[in-house]
Amino acid sequence: MERKTADKKRVVTSYKNLPPDILEEVKKKYPNGWNDFVIKVEKPTGDFFYAITLDTPDVSYLIKVDVKIDNRVKGEDDDKDLFDEDSESDSDEFPDSADDSYDENDD
Repeated sequence: MERKTADKKRVVTSYKNLPPDILEEVKKKYPNGWNDFVIKVEKPTGDFFYAITLDTPDVSYLIKVDVKIDNRVKGEDDDKDLFDEDSESDSDEFPDSADDSYDENDD
């Protein structure tokens, strides 16, 4: 029988510092990744960190995880430099071929 949450030991730790047996438990709980389960934890100082939770029979873990935040502005044109209009070849024509001796009637 699992102990009540109030009776459990509470541990806050980093994902990097987890022992192998707890890492296995994390993989079991989040087999497809934890992206949808990350919570933002705010400290009294105003700082914050991101974490996931894991409960074992004896311990309730709050596991700090690294999160990449997308700071791009919505609608920003990310590929505007891919098709630079000031490129060297402004024409839509094919470049001159190496062999200009081709004749349609040479078939």
